[in-house]
Amino acid sequence: MTDTPAAPPALFARPDGLRLAYRHRAGTGPTMVFLPGYMSDMEGSKAIALDRWAASQGRAMLRMDYAGCGASDGRFADGTLASWRDDVLLLLDNLVEGPVVLVGSSMGGWLALLVALARPDQVKALVGIAAAPDFTQWGFTDADKALLQTEGRIEEPTPYGDQPYVTTLDFWQSGQALRLLEGEIGIDCPVRLLHGQQDEDVPWAIAVRTAERVRSSDVQTLLIKDGDHRLSRDGDIALLIRTVAALQALIPDSF
Repeated sequence: MTDTPAAPPALFARPDGLRLAYRHRAGTGPTMVFLPGYMSDMEGSKAIALDRWAASQGRAMLRMDYAGCGASDGRFADGTLASWRDDVLLLLDNLVEGPVVLVGSSMGGWLALLVALARPDQVKALVGIAAAPDFTQWGFTDADKALLQTEGRIEEPTPYGDQPYVTTLDFWQSGQALRLLEGEIGIDCPVRLLHGQQDEDVPWAIAVRTAERVRSSDVQTLLIKDGDHRLSRDGDIALLIRTVAALQALIPDSF
């Protein structure tokens, strides 16, 4: 027997007409919202595993693709950190009622922090998976930054897919304008930061620094000694699900 093909995602039109692809599972709250990483989408292994867990528990969940990513309209190169943050806020404001638990992977962890700052009354907990706030600052050499200024973009090979890893000057400038780690991050909800100590893309020290900067007193950093950047092994995903389940148990279904 073969698996039934998944139905196509739903689409929500932005004010400029670009349609954002999403999958919204009804269920009890709080709604878990998964935010993919850079050049990733809502069909990654962690997002699907969380969605299957949500289905088994009767929990509400929202997955989405930012504009230019996955099944959404638009060109990837036109996206910026600010525009993708606004994509998340648009779907939150129009599709989700009640409290939310944000789960952000890599760049999605940076976006989760920005969204929590923008919607403090709705976001009741946050989980970062190899969260990468401020990577436009610490993730680029002076030579990279000079190349961005002169060429307007950088293309690099990546082990995570066939397409080159593209960074535009607009994205870099947007990220620089939204840096968080140089001061207090005014988030007061529970925060859990999962990070592999064998992560070759985002140093695990970033998780420690993020924990130091977040204002909430309920912040835990969970370091996986043999974990890589993806944290997508069975044991990693089991830890993620346990973490999300424990947070959801703390949060009332309404607010």
